Amino acid sequence: MKKSVLCLFGGKSTEYKVSLMSVCSVLPALDTDKYDIHTVGITSDGKWYSYTGSLDAIRDDTWHEKTDCLRRAMLSPSFGDGNLYVEGETKNSFIPVHIDVIVPIVHGAYCEDGTLQGLLSMTGIPYVGPHCAASAVAMDKMFTKLILNNYDIPQAKSAFFTRAEIETAPDEVLTRAEAVDSYPLFVKPANAGSSIGVSKASDRAELLAAMRLAASFDTKVIVEECIVGREVECAVLGNEDAHPSIPGEINPGSDFYDYDTKYITDTSADFIPARISENALEQVRTYAKKIYTVLGCRGLSRVDFFVTKEERIVFNEINTLPGFTQISMYPKLWNYMGKTTAELLDTLIEYAETE
Repeated sequence: MKKSVLCLFGGKSTEYKVSLMSVCSVLPALDTDKYDIHTVGITSDGKWYSYTGSLDAIRDDTWHEKTDCLRRAMLSPSFGDGNLYVEGETKNSFIPVHIDVIVPIVHGAYCEDGTLQGLLSMTGIPYVGPHCAASAVAMDKMFTKLILNNYDIPQAKSAFFTRAEIETAPDEVLTRAEAVDSYPLFVKPANAGSSIGVSKASDRAELLAAMRLAASFDTKVIVEECIVGREVECAVLGNEDAHPSIPGEINPGSDFYDYDTKYITDTSADFIPARISENALEQVRTYAKKIYTVLGCRGLSRVDFFVTKEERIVFNEINTLPGFTQISMYPKLWNYMGKTTAELLDTLIEYAETE
């Protein structure tokens, strides 16, 4: 008997368009001999619709205009109900559709920050990815850093600032930020992904502009020392039995791996395995597994590092619902390890159903 799988995409997030790219890679890879697939799109303003249209309309972000393919949809928070409710032919009537497992193909705020995971946990329907607490902590780079400081995980020197103090006491904030390290400095929102709102500052004027940009995306801002090194990523798969992949390397082909480099331009290149020594590869895998376990992740996450010329390994960040686009490192790493994307999705669904 086929499993009923609900795929969620979109979301009220700055990473909405990354989700559209991800779902267009995931849906064709799901085995329709194993799964009855139901798709719900979440618009950028947070409206949920059952979507039955084409992938092309998702790719060009016109899916929410295809009224003949849309019906309002919602999940009941009543634990154990196990249904997606899809609008029927008459207004405000909803038809229950049984769901066995949920695959959230979403990224960013309201999607992987524990908000969505809280709703999904309330339904009692198994779902792919870390649960509420791990998702919330991992999404907040400040909380992640503070926790991992207790576990001897090497990290860049940093300082944290609030949006309010950046606006009310900029001179004091800049003095504290410049105490982190010499220029250049990196500035990022505490809660954001896909390098959105991240800047590299080379002087005080750029630093203030970068902090204000980051603060436009979140109420907390992080200023970090600049680590010069290779950008190395490790995919982790599993629950308590976490399995780290061989690490891969991103060469951005630009000043740093920003949003445009990731998803718009074609300057970046990747190398699997990463171009570091065998010892460094194993150290990255060890750190990735430890970080994943300490933060309480399950299902999947991608853990990112810098590896310097001297092979000093520095943790950068963790992504609990990494991209599944055609250029995304998470599926590429497991493809290299011998798992097709279809097999990887099968495994993620199995882990979702295993508490």
